[in-house]
Amino acid sequence: MSRTENIYHRTVSSVLLVILALPLAATLVYALSREWSDTILPHGLTLSWFTTLWQDPRFISALWHSLLVCFGALLISLLLVLPAMFVIAYYYPGLDSIMNVLILMPFAVPPVVSSVGLLQLYSSEPLMLTGTPWILIGCYFTIALPFIYRAITNNMQSVNLKELIDAAHLLGAGTCKAAIFVVLPNLRKGVLVAVLLSFSFLIGEFVFANLLVGSRYETLQVYLYNMRNGSGHFTSALVISYFAVILVVTWLANLLNRQ
Repeated sequence: MSRTENIYHRTVSSVLLVILALPLAATLVYALSREWSDTILPHGLTLSWFTTLWQDPRFISALWHSLLVCFGALLISLLLVLPAMFVIAYYYPGLDSIMNVLILMPFAVPPVVSSVGLLQLYSSEPLMLTGTPWILIGCYFTIALPFIYRAITNNMQSVNLKELIDAAHLLGAGTCKAAIFVVLPNLRKGVLVAVLLSFSFLIGEFVFANLLVGSRYETLQVYLYNMRNGSGHFTSALVISYFAVILVVTWLANLLNRQ
């Protein structure tokens, strides 16, 4: 790549970054302003909106609920999907075409439509799950499945799974031991991408959380919806905090991946 092309690509990347960051920067300034209504610049800056937000037990509870449901769904997804993907890739590669169809099914049915069916199924005995976090974990599992399966499948195809297992067999390792100690470490980048992509999507999910659980197990998005009629500065502080949580989780995941 020539020097001119390099400068061009850097300039385009910088411009795109500025365009994407402008709405977030404006929201941050609005969250820090005392009052900003009829002037170009805000009337003073303050951290009182953030202090009020983080001292609200309802917000802390909603944040904790969102993290529990998201990580619970991701943990169950990885524990169920990873072994199934290994079996399919190593023993039954022909099933991959069927899985490609199955993972698209969650996108074929709108969340509003599926929520109506779930309310009919789980609002009475023997499984009364409506209003509990368990129904959200199940729904989030179906949402995360396509992202997890596709990201890890692409990674699994690039590491030559059969050659790794065969080499481990030659060295005396069993199939299960080779899958855990040889294949899994080579999939950590795909797992990290799948987890981060699924987490950023799940923590922003609103339809299932609002229709199936609502305020009985208030998540972050439902809390944001319930506070929509409050102060705009408070809501802006909530949005910035939401982005900060995602940024911290992403940073921790990258840190753990390096270690």
